[in-house]
Amino acid sequence: MSGSLAGRAAGGAPLLINLHSHLEGRVRPSTAAEIARELGMPDADRDWAAALQLEGPADLTTYLVKVVATFPFFSRLDLLERITREAVEDAAADGEDHLELRFGPASHAASLPELDAVIGAMCAGITAGMAETGISAGVVVAALRSDPTEVNEAVARAAARAAGSGVVGFDLAGDELIFPDLERYRDAFAIARSAGLGITCHAAEAASGNAAVRAVELLGATRIGHGARIAEDPGLIEWFVEREIAIEVCPTSNVYTGAVASMAAHPAAGFARAGARVVLGDDNPRQTGSLLSNEVAVLREGLGFDDVMIQRLARDSVDAAFVSDGVRMQWRGRLDDPAAHRPVA
Repeated sequence: MSGSLAGRAAGGAPLLINLHSHLEGRVRPSTAAEIARELGMPDADRDWAAALQLEGPADLTTYLVKVVATFPFFSRLDLLERITREAVEDAAADGEDHLELRFGPASHAASLPELDAVIGAMCAGITAGMAETGISAGVVVAALRSDPTEVNEAVARAAARAAGSGVVGFDLAGDELIFPDLERYRDAFAIARSAGLGITCHAAEAASGNAAVRAVELLGATRIGHGARIAEDPGLIEWFVEREIAIEVCPTSNVYTGAVASMAAHPAAGFARAGARVVLGDDNPRQTGSLLSNEVAVLREGLGFDDVMIQRLARDSVDAAFVSDGVRMQWRGRLDDPAAHRPVA
């Protein structure tokens, strides 16, 4: 995958804060091969790098086939913990200061009573990864649009029980065209908010910009995942600017899924110039081959972000991250004093 400490030093962001990244999109091919052999999978000896990574831009269906190929690797709690720990290690190797890792536990729990154990395994992996690398990280638990209401509310309750033990946020993911109505997720998000979890929501990636407005109004989202189609409604971005809602942009992934027609058409720079809080993620870097440090390069080289815009992105990321006030103050200090060293998490 693209991205390295050297690349960051050559002209990246003053802080690398990854606010939109999925665990299923961070499985190492070497780990996939090892687990496949251990599980006795019939295709264990396939080329896992090719199996997981796209050759180039495609469409959402093709993209998701690559993501779903990782699901067998989460069949045991010890494997989930390992993959989570390795994801944090890979983020640190990329030069990232913070990783918020998203995961839909209902996809990998055999029953609702297992949700706590699944989330707990991921939190254990986060803790181990932080201890190993010194960066900070947290879990953003995702409800799924396609799941029944009772399942999503059970996921929210399990996430709430793990608040303070590694879980920092709550999200809604899935096909927003097939499942556009947000009303049935309101109670799940109320549970998450009552536990103090940060609220984000995948919205306006495939649906209209109004889907992102509804996520703010109905679910209490302070961040919008992707939000690319907000740009299709002239002037709508001002609504998000006025409410200081952060938009989590993932440029390479958006091109690979077909959410935007080309990198030149990506709205991230337009959002930033309009005064919106733009923050960055790498979404599913195993599928795109682009880690967060490379996404910063994409912003600079492909979308025209200058030093001032990159600095503002870093500050907006500090403000939008689901972290404690103490961590936020440390980061602000680093931005104010570029010579400051990274603190141990």
